[in-house]
Amino acid sequence: MRDSPAPTEAASALLLTGLPGVGKTTVIQEVARLMPAATVRGFYTQEIRQGGVRRGFQLIPFDGEIRTLAHVNHASEFRVGKYRVDVAMLEQFAGSLLRPDPAATVYLIDEIGKMECFSQQFVTAVRRLLDAHVPVVAAVASRGGGFIAEVKRRPDVVTWEVTRSNRDELPARAVEWVRERGAMDERE
Repeated sequence: MRDSPAPTEAASALLLTGLPGVGKTTVIQEVARLMPAATVRGFYTQEIRQGGVRRGFQLIPFDGEIRTLAHVNHASEFRVGKYRVDVAMLEQFAGSLLRPDPAATVYLIDEIGKMECFSQQFVTAVRRLLDAHVPVVAAVASRGGGFIAEVKRRPDVVTWEVTRSNRDELPARAVEWVRERGAMDERE
C-alpha cells in the first residue's frame, strides 16, 4: 500500500482509492461496524440489482432513511453511464448527512465520485468537513477531474490504495488511523 505524500500525522482525511469493485465500499462498511455506531456519520452506497443485473445505486446513511441515488429508470438529466442520478435528492440530504456534529468522531463517505459531485450541496458539505479538520474516511474515484482531483490534491489528506491483497487489513488500520487523531471515544 502506498501512502500519499502528505504526512499522515497531519492529515485529517483518509482517502481510499482503487479500481471499481476492489472493495472500497466494503472497507467503509467494516470501519463503521468496528466503531461505536453513535459516533459515525455519513453514508455508503449499495448496488440495486434486479434479476442479477445492476439497475442503480442506493445511498444508505448510517443514521437515516435509504434513498435511491441513481437508477436506469430515473428521470434526470444527470447521467453517469446508463444511470440517471437523482441530484435533487442528494441536494436535499447532503447537508444533513454531512453536517458537522459534536457527537461524531468520524465521517464515512462512500464515495466522492462523479454521481455525488453533480450536487453542489454535496461538494460544499464535504469541503466544510475537510476544512474543519474533523476525521473523514472517504472512498474517492480513482480517476476524475473537478472536485475529485481537488480533494486528492489537498495537503491535509492521506491516500491509501485499496487492492485485493490489502483490503481485508484496511478497516482495522483505518480505525487505528482515526484513533491516532484522538477522535475515537474510548468507551467502546
